[in-house]
Amino acid sequence: MRAAAFGVLMSTLAATPLAARDFSLDVPIECDLGAECFIQQYVDHDPSHDAKDFRCSTLSYDTHQGTDFALRSLDQMRRGVNVIAAAPGTVKGTRDGMEDRLFNDEQSSQINGRECGNGVLIDHDDGWSTQYCHLKRGSVTVKTGDQVGPSTVLGQVGLSGRTQFPHVHMTVRKDGEVVDPFDPDGHIQCGAPSTETLWQTPPSYRPGGVLDVGFSDRVPEFNDIKAGNAALPQMPLDAPAIVVFGYAFGSKSGDIMHLRIDGPDGTLIDEKVEIERNQAQFFRALGKQRTTVNWPGGEYTGTVILRRGQQEISRFQGKTIIR
Repeated sequence: MRAAAFGVLMSTLAATPLAARDFSLDVPIECDLGAECFIQQYVDHDPSHDAKDFRCSTLSYDTHQGTDFALRSLDQMRRGVNVIAAAPGTVKGTRDGMEDRLFNDEQSSQINGRECGNGVLIDHDDGWSTQYCHLKRGSVTVKTGDQVGPSTVLGQVGLSGRTQFPHVHMTVRKDGEVVDPFDPDGHIQCGAPSTETLWQTPPSYRPGGVLDVGFSDRVPEFNDIKAGNAALPQMPLDAPAIVVFGYAFGSKSGDIMHLRIDGPDGTLIDEKVEIERNQAQFFRALGKQRTTVNWPGGEYTGTVILRRGQQEISRFQGKTIIR
């Protein structure tokens, strides 16, 4: 998202001297990072209209000013995932009450100046601040003037403001200028990422990943997949088709998504699909129509693997029962 801090938009990426880094950050979300949630976008380091993250890869977009900690699905968001303060400080501002919904361009005028959605701004002294955006409506638990610790719950991950997937966007600033916590000096060297970060324990970098795998009796709608309600854990013997889908993030042009279905009688589908372009989030689906009276009853396993060149980036499995 293009982070608007309660009406104030900062766009300068700071080059922060190592000696000035006198505070450190914890991960601002209560989840198993890499299993239940993922970092899907990083600070943009490209001064042009293109974008690149601190690894000179594509997990960012033009003018993106923070780090996006994203959930797998809207269903996970509805169950509740806490956002926590990344460092001790004083709450300088909050917003709550904005609706959780998938953003579209028609809503731009309605949220002008409030792209951050529901959020919290924390001052950490010595010019440092952190901002947390897209919190769930009604979840903000702190108020201006509150003192927070490094694990104080600020609210929950939501879908408010300018966003199309449930996540908390955290922006770090020093004296009002954006700082990338993964590369605070701002000097990017492709192939040699900085070993100096603002993290107490630096999160692992994932170049992309499979978020979910599920079965349906037709090619599902993307919004249903993102909502977490497209997968059918059980289907009837006379289902018109068996379709497996893979939902993923961080594709690069030329990536391969490998989709496979294994059933009671062996492998039903085993195919590879080339991804045509860079995409923040995407899905692919493959299936077969029923040509017999019934499908063989039993358990079906769907495996989806995302590959980049010779590297396997991620794999995930889903299951359904046909009976």
